[in-house]
Amino acid sequence: MLPGDYVAMKMTGDITTTKTGLSEGILWNFRKNSLATELLDHWNIPQGLIPEVVPEFGRQGTVSNQASSQLGIPENIPVSYRAGDQPNNAFSLNVLHPGEVAATAGTSGVVYGVMDKPAYDPHSRVNTFVHVNHTTTRNRLGVLLCVNGTGILNSWIRKNMFPDLDFPEMNKLASEVGPGADGVMVFPYGNGSERSLMNREPGVSFHGLSLNRHDRRHLLRAAQEGIVFALAYGMEIMNDMGVKTENIKAGHANMFLSPVFRDAFVQTTGATLSLYKTNGAEGAARGAAVGAGIHAGFEEAFEHLQLLKEESPISDRREAYLKSYNRWKEKLSTIIS
Repeated sequence: MLPGDYVAMKMTGDITTTKTGLSEGILWNFRKNSLATELLDHWNIPQGLIPEVVPEFGRQGTVSNQASSQLGIPENIPVSYRAGDQPNNAFSLNVLHPGEVAATAGTSGVVYGVMDKPAYDPHSRVNTFVHVNHTTTRNRLGVLLCVNGTGILNSWIRKNMFPDLDFPEMNKLASEVGPGADGVMVFPYGNGSERSLMNREPGVSFHGLSLNRHDRRHLLRAAQEGIVFALAYGMEIMNDMGVKTENIKAGHANMFLSPVFRDAFVQTTGATLSLYKTNGAEGAARGAAVGAGIHAGFEEAFEHLQLLKEESPISDRREAYLKSYNRWKEKLSTIIS
């Protein structure tokens, strides 16, 4: 059971799942648009163990008496939407159609692009999910890149090296150094095995530090750039699959609060970044409202989604970042070889 299916069961007493959930559990046949019965047969898993499949948006049961007494939610309130964290993050940004891309940069970092044709990476370095608005007649599939060591690196550095600074102060110091951090490179792979590296776990490493000319500003900037470079490295895999990452939406939160991180992200990837005032909880509320019929549809649900700012590549800055990124990739090849 996926966590969302379990939570729905505890709230309603009904055991159900969704197409999105089945795809996240690697139990969906994308070409046939159906349950992956071949996989179940291969592993001798009875098909009867798969629960009822309910729509992502719509009535999925009602709050039981037991859940009502424990949570304080009125009994019989409908449960009307569920999705995994990243399909829901994309939904919260109104990323629903082919060519649209969402990003988030919390503990881990994710870039999630919507396609209308089944696609996969032969090395399984990214995942393909059924997106929340997929139907049997209209493919909406989400290709997900995840870098585990994203915001956790920035928070680890603060906690263990700069406990006297808050994050805005760290960002200010990082901004005092130019793109490339004067040759300092950080590889942010210290939060478990990385799918984009074919499940290798090289750990975090720091390279190019000179005790004669570098200080903490260089380390702070290199860490944020290293996170961006790891995301850009994974986005190249997505691009090879046909996912265009020219325009990306993100919530104004987590690492995207950092001007240094945003600039590095935009210039390195070449994407226009649109920042919105939203988060996953707001997205889930909008989804539940659609599922319950409070909103007539997606267009109405996102009528008041607020765009805060847009940032676009600048040729001179992009050239500087790409030079650093290519040097970073060359070093990465030696680290993971």
